[in-house]
Amino acid sequence: MIFKDKVAIVTGGTRGIGKAIVLMLVREGAKVVFTYSKSAQEAEKLIEETGKLGAQTIGLQIDVRDFDKAKELIERAKTAFGGLDILVNNAGITRDKALMMMTREEWLEVIDTNLNGLFNVTRNAIVTFLKQKSGNIVNITSVSGIIGLARQTNYAASKAGIIGFTRSLAREVAAYGIRVNAVAPGFIETDMLAGLKNEFKAKMIEHIPLSRLGEVWDVSRAVKFLLSDAAGYITGQVLVVDGGLAIK
Repeated sequence: MIFKDKVAIVTGGTRGIGKAIVLMLVREGAKVVFTYSKSAQEAEKLIEETGKLGAQTIGLQIDVRDFDKAKELIERAKTAFGGLDILVNNAGITRDKALMMMTREEWLEVIDTNLNGLFNVTRNAIVTFLKQKSGNIVNITSVSGIIGLARQTNYAASKAGIIGFTRSLAREVAAYGIRVNAVAPGFIETDMLAGLKNEFKAKMIEHIPLSRLGEVWDVSRAVKFLLSDAAGYITGQVLVVDGGLAIK
């Protein structure tokens, strides 16, 4: 168990990639606090699932757009488990639409959740990491923030911002023994893709050199690597998990 007795926070942890990351962490011995925005039922199911693995998890309904709630999240994790070692910023939303049709509210909602929310949580966590001179952060960005995708100007802007944030913060805190990296998934089989027609999915796959959609475990394994001692000399990097989409 490579994260035995480590304390981790995962934002947006009840579904898809976030859930896979929570399960990976608990299987490797971590104590996890995860956040969710709406579904208390999904949170309860995840706590039950991790409990069967003998793990300690806490689910908190937190809006990452609220700076004070983000501060509360950090304090709750420290109070419950005695510290904080790992932060995975995964919470995010999409509001895909052509720019000419996009409303100001749709732009702001995505930026506020994906980018400002990441700031809120990380800003509150970094104080603890600096004081203890240790900590490990992985931010979930997207291949959209690297190559850009049509009808995702708001999402791509937020995810590109996360990459800049990751690299800047990595330089800022490296001297304190804190590593900051990012994972950029491509097209992953999650609820976001579940509603797409098979014909559209087939067209997506045509652009992926490995000729398949990714699975959530492909992403969680990348996160596991970056959080592990095996990546101890890696910081400020973006690990792209996209089947080769960004290189084609």
